[in-house]
Amino acid sequence: MPARATLLPVTQTDPAARYALLLAKEDFKFAAAHFTLFPDGTGELLHGHNFRVRVTISGAEPDDMGLLADVAVVKEHIRTLCDRLDEHTLIPEQSALLELREHDGNLEIVFGERSYRLPADDVTLLPIRNVTIETLAKLVWDELAPTLRGARIDQLSVEVEETAGQSCTFIAPLG
Repeated sequence: MPARATLLPVTQTDPAARYALLLAKEDFKFAAAHFTLFPDGTGELLHGHNFRVRVTISGAEPDDMGLLADVAVVKEHIRTLCDRLDEHTLIPEQSALLELREHDGNLEIVFGERSYRLPADDVTLLPIRNVTIETLAKLVWDELAPTLRGARIDQLSVEVEETAGQSCTFIAPLG
């Protein structure tokens, strides 16, 4: 008869102890064009990045099956968000520095002396003031958080990377 390993029961003795589950799949990404605006009224030229998204969900205690969340559902939400941004030009709809005009299926984006005219279907207007990795991390957090409330997850962290070695993470409790 084979020897059986004896496993000790896992007990939570430290109330500050937490689980953090990182989701950073290869397909959590989107390629998008944007330009960042600066406080002095200048802005970057229109350019693109291959953005990557990493999500960490945290909680104090997994369920009876040892699971913190249904990760298949969480991953599907992340993929849906990335798909919506993929292959689009991201424009900050709430920027006071931009003038947006839509006509004949096109969107004209005016920034100072610059003017861009793009097919409206190629543009995603975002409810933010500027397209930065900071605002993108918060935007993804805002869209993902409602899908996680009520689960054993009490904190959500979203990291958006625009290039290797340059990313921003937004971390907040789920309320």
